[in-house]
Amino acid sequence: MGNRRRVAERRNSRRPVVIGGVIAVVAGAGVGAWALSAGTGAGDDARTTAAGKNVKSGPLSATEVTTAAERFLTAWQRGEVAEAAAATDATAAAKALLTSYAEDARVEDVTLTPGTRSGDKVPFSVKATVVHGDVRKALAYDSSLTVVRRDGDGEPRVGFTPAVVHPDLGEGDKLVTGEAGTPPVKAVDRDGGEITTAKYPSLGTVLDGLREKYGEKAGGRAGIELRVVRGKESKAKKLSDKTLLELSEGTPGTVETTLDPELQALAEEQVAAEQKASVVLTRVSTGEILAVADSGHGFNTAFQGSLAPGSTMKVVTSSLLIEKGLASADKAHPCPKYFTYGGWKFQNDDKFSIKGGTFKASFARSCNTAFISQAGKLSDDALTQQAQEVFGLGMNNWAIGVPTFDGSVPVQSDAQKAASLIGQGGVRMNPLNMASVAATVKSGTFHQPYLVAPSVDDRELATASRTMSAGTLSQLRELMAYTADYGTAAEAMAGVGGDAGAKTGSAEVDGQKKPNGWFTAYRDDLAAAGVVQAGGHGGETAGPIVAALLKAGG
Repeated sequence: MGNRRRVAERRNSRRPVVIGGVIAVVAGAGVGAWALSAGTGAGDDARTTAAGKNVKSGPLSATEVTTAAERFLTAWQRGEVAEAAAATDATAAAKALLTSYAEDARVEDVTLTPGTRSGDKVPFSVKATVVHGDVRKALAYDSSLTVVRRDGDGEPRVGFTPAVVHPDLGEGDKLVTGEAGTPPVKAVDRDGGEITTAKYPSLGTVLDGLREKYGEKAGGRAGIELRVVRGKESKAKKLSDKTLLELSEGTPGTVETTLDPELQALAEEQVAAEQKASVVLTRVSTGEILAVADSGHGFNTAFQGSLAPGSTMKVVTSSLLIEKGLASADKAHPCPKYFTYGGWKFQNDDKFSIKGGTFKASFARSCNTAFISQAGKLSDDALTQQAQEVFGLGMNNWAIGVPTFDGSVPVQSDAQKAASLIGQGGVRMNPLNMASVAATVKSGTFHQPYLVAPSVDDRELATASRTMSAGTLSQLRELMAYTADYGTAAEAMAGVGGDAGAKTGSAEVDGQKKPNGWFTAYRDDLAAAGVVQAGGHGGETAGPIVAALLKAGG
């Protein structure tokens, strides 16, 4: 411990003072000025248990929220861990994490300043000092707490989650200050330029992943930092440890990536116009990732998202139907307004139908019932096998250089099986997965995408066990080319040129007014895919983003 003072060891006997309905908290040298008006609020409701004990119930009053928040924050600021934990609804978990906050994260001189209460929620800011040996550095961030009624007696308590202590913490995570688990890395693009979040704002999680994977292999030396160390649940979600504060610099090693600086800059620019947009651009012949961007910078949806891909999944389904002899590009194929399967009544967008049309027409217009109508002729595992064996999806074995979600096409039956054929049901993908699907159609062979060349660390890339027949591949390319020229993708793909193909998608999400808009396409040796969450039809939202990258890359 040296001469470092633990937060838990500091005590202050002064109690909060209430003046004119405003609480002032004083602890040590720090002062947190509370602007929590006690207000009036409804009186406490109560119910009586069988044992005759009164249990508080009903909405929390402003006074209850203010008092519970004040008790917790005052005790935490003073370093009185046991008292702070007792002010929550999860005493043991709160005590463990707050103790770790002082001892493992080495946070001292904590000052907590609450903001304006909103219902049961109280935001607050944190200012403190992180200490490691002779090194001290200021720490500041914002968090919030919510007051709830405790089970059993209904007493108001802070509803405790790790995110109360720090918003980046999940269940099982903790903060640690010390030598970095891995040395820093200097990531560079394919031209040797350094990749930074200042230059490319959406690449923060990518840089974290590169450091975790290559920090020790790249020859760097670790510095001292405060970081989030992920627990079991976060690791299961493929979340990487995260650096929050650097106390002293380490010596970085260099990691070369496949990113193209001009295309990456364009990708960042394209997604910035949408609230939740993601895009990936790859080289068809190799699998190299040339650009990746997310407008939401806290999570890499482009690589790790798990979203229903909607009608872009019809590319995979079409390959299956053609192989099974259940569809052919230029042959007649049913596209009724409705089709019932497994007890569910499916319909097309705007309830359209195509009379006497071909499968190519149904694909280009994205007719759902043309695919649903074939569900009864397919085994429950047919789509799963097709996705895995031909497109390399859903086997959790991609090794691109940073964590990814590699798609999921579970075996399903009845109505869920039918929904999977149109990219709903249990099917989950992200733009990286769907860019790879387009690349597989253009190439004829699955090439696992990668951000760092496998030669850097001699890792083995994932492969697919088989390829489509020449006839199936030819028809699939015809479907996508026709859609790019005359179908739902035509407006977005106008002016792209070259040997191009595309597919649009819209995925309905419960509780969301507009569907997620998807778009996947290829042009010559480039393939890309994007999604705009809650954006609407893919051709109008994700389509222009993808098309802009294909044009620039060509």
